[in-house]
Amino acid sequence: MTGPAVSWLPDGRRLHLNHGPIDLIVEAFGPDVERRAAFRQAVACFQTVLEQLVAELPALRRPVGAVPRTFASSIARRMEKAVLPHFPLFVTPMAAVAGSVADAVLAAMVAGREVERAYVNNGGDIALHLASGHEINAAIAGTGHGFADRLTICAGDLVRGIATSGWRGRSHSLGIADAVTVLGRDAAAADVAATLIANAVDLPGHRAISRVPACAIDPDSDLGERPVTQGVGVLSEAETAEALARGLAVADDMRNRGLIEAAALFLQGESRQCGAFEGKTSSRTAPVTPSPTRFAGLLSPAKQGRGNAVMYGKLLSSPPCNGGEVAREVGR
Repeated sequence: MTGPAVSWLPDGRRLHLNHGPIDLIVEAFGPDVERRAAFRQAVACFQTVLEQLVAELPALRRPVGAVPRTFASSIARRMEKAVLPHFPLFVTPMAAVAGSVADAVLAAMVAGREVERAYVNNGGDIALHLASGHEINAAIAGTGHGFADRLTICAGDLVRGIATSGWRGRSHSLGIADAVTVLGRDAAAADVAATLIANAVDLPGHRAISRVPACAIDPDSDLGERPVTQGVGVLSEAETAEALARGLAVADDMRNRGLIEAAALFLQGESRQCGAFEGKTSSRTAPVTPSPTRFAGLLSPAKQGRGNAVMYGKLLSSPPCNGGEVAREVGR
């Protein structure tokens, strides 16, 4: 495996950081000197992220217990912290890996910097930074059925993470949700919650649902022999409602316990929500377009990937370069 690759996106504002399975889009807003310093810090942090995870991977693949375990890396500790409140449900820290990486890189990026807003998008799981008085706009696409498709997250809100999970994504799901999008206090918390809520959207034993043991697809899967969803046939309206109700009950419980701020669940053209998505919506009439002063997140169940949130714009058009070259460029 090659080392970390870092490149500018065509717009010249965002960095693309890639190393093996980790794929980040990073952007910061504010004075140029602060933005450049923030990018340098993000690149520096990213150099050892995969190495840290691999070093503790066997333990990270084991289920969480009642007592928190000790991990050497800060990212592994974030993962363990995110899943611990969900015990005794079966869940491993790997359910929070994407969100935890996003949180860690964002924390390093903004440390000591005076940036107005910043985000790290890790394949759809997004960590957000907002200075006082600032806000970020996001869009949820392909929802329909009266579901508001715009969100405005303000500095005074508790939301600092967005994550999406479902059976169509890159990671395996025990449930049948097309997508579950969660707003949380950080990306790690949103990540594990989205995973567990998506698992709960289910119709156990339904003959229209095909499943195989996770280990048959990936021998190293942290899910072992647990059956993961590979296909979902057409469901009746009542069946769809039943499956969504199962997931909504889990989402409501998490919100009541303070583990999430809001969740939206999608299955075969129907949706359910818990939490104040309505209170965060902006106008639905004007299209969302990217600009230097606007975050545009797209949450789409059709995206092939673990999460379904991406920045508008192409991810890769610039040739990769090493972290030192990018650090020199952002330092100009």
